[in-house]
Amino acid sequence: MAHTAGRTVSRARVRAAAITALGTGPGGRRHPLVAAAMVLPMALVLAVVFGGVEAVVTQASSVAGMLGR
Repeated sequence: MAHTAGRTVSRARVRAAAITALGTGPGGRRHPLVAAAMVLPMALVLAVVFGGVEAVVTQASSVAGMLGR
C-alpha cells in the first residue's frame, strides 16, 4: 500500500505535463490551429461583451459601401 503513493504522484506529474504540452511540437511550439482554438472562445466573449461584433459589422458595411457594393 505504501508503494502506490509514489506512482500516483508521478502519474499526476505526467498528466500535468501532457496537458501543458497540448499541441506543442518537438521544438516546443504550438500548432497555429491549436493556438487559434485556445484563443477564439475568449476573443468571442470579449467581442460580445464590449460590442466588438457591432463594430466589425459597421466597418464591413462601410468598406462594402466604398467598394460600391
